[in-house]
Amino acid sequence: MKKKKIKKHKRIIRILLVCLLVVFIGLGVILYGPVRTMVSLERVDDYPLFVMRYHGDYFFDWFSEHGIEWPIFQKFYKLMNPDACTSFVAMSDPNSVVFARNFDWLHRSSLLLFTDPPDGYASVSMVDLYYLGLEGMKEIPWLKRFFLLGTPYGIMDGMNEWGVAVSQNAVPFKKLPYDPNKPTLISNQIMRAILDHARDVGEAVSLIEKYNPNFPVVCGHLHIADVSGNSVVIEYVDGRMVVIRNDKPWQVSTNFLLSEAKAETPVCRRYDTACEYLLSTEGHVTQQEAMKLLQSVKLEQTVWSVVYNLSTGAVDIAMGKDYEKIHSFQLKMKEHNRK
Repeated sequence: MKKKKIKKHKRIIRILLVCLLVVFIGLGVILYGPVRTMVSLERVDDYPLFVMRYHGDYFFDWFSEHGIEWPIFQKFYKLMNPDACTSFVAMSDPNSVVFARNFDWLHRSSLLLFTDPPDGYASVSMVDLYYLGLEGMKEIPWLKRFFLLGTPYGIMDGMNEWGVAVSQNAVPFKKLPYDPNKPTLISNQIMRAILDHARDVGEAVSLIEKYNPNFPVVCGHLHIADVSGNSVVIEYVDGRMVVIRNDKPWQVSTNFLLSEAKAETPVCRRYDTACEYLLSTEGHVTQQEAMKLLQSVKLEQTVWSVVYNLSTGAVDIAMGKDYEKIHSFQLKMKEHNRK
C-alpha cells in the first residue's frame, strides 16, 4: 500500500511539474516581446531623450476596429495648446525628400520609438512620455516600464518604411464629422494607423476616412507627405473633412486652418518664414538645412526638432533647442518606385 501511495504521489508531483512547466513556457511566450521591448530602452540625451524598439504585436488593428468608445479604453492624454508646432516637407530632390517638425509644448521627457508590427509596416516615431506618466524621469525604473508598452498609441509624429511621414499641429476648434457606423480614434491613433498601413498619401487619406476623428481638448490638423512628392494637410471644418494638397514641391503647416486663410494676409510668422525659405530654394533642402530652418522657427517651448528623410530613412533629432547636438538614427526603407 505504501509503495502504491508513493507512486501515486510521485505521479501527481510529475503532473504538477509538467503543468508548471507549461505555464512558465506560456508566460515566457507571452512576455517575450514585452520584456524585450522594455529591455531595449536606452537614454541617449539628458534632456531626456530615450530610444526603444518595440518587439511583437501591440494589437492596434483590433483596437482600431473598436475605437476609443471601447468601454475598457482609458484616454491617454490631452493635446497641445493652440500656438504649438511647425511642420514642413521639401520634395524637389527625389533622393532626399525631407519632412521636418518642431514639437512645441511644455514637457521634457521624450522617446524615439521603432516599431515593426507583424501585419503592418516598420516605422519610427516620437512620443511625449508625459502622457504615459513618465515625465521628468532621466531613468525609468522597471516598475514603471510597463507603461512603455502603450507608446505605439501615443505618437506625435513619425515616418514609415515606405517613406510616408505624418504629424499633427493644433488649430482652433471646428465642428468634427461623426458617423455612428465608424469607430472613433484620437488623432495620435489615426497617425498610428497611417504609419502601420499607408504606403503613400492616397492610402493615408483613405485610412483617415474610415474613422471619426477625436481631439480631446484642442482641435488639430494632420500633415502627411510621401517620398513620391505628394503632401496634404487634413482639416475638419463644419463637420466635414477638407484635404489641402500641395501645389508646389513643398508644403508648410503651423497653427491656423489653411482652408480658411486668405493668401494676402500674413497669419503666422513661423509659416511665413518657412514658406519664404522653401520658395527661395525651390524645395531643395538637405537634412542639415531643414534642421536650420526648424531652428529659425523654434519657440520658447520647443521640446524637439526632428527631420525625417523619406528617401533614405535617416532621422535627425535636436532636443530642447540644442542644435549643436544632433542625434542621428536610421530606419531601413523599402525600395521606392519614383516617377
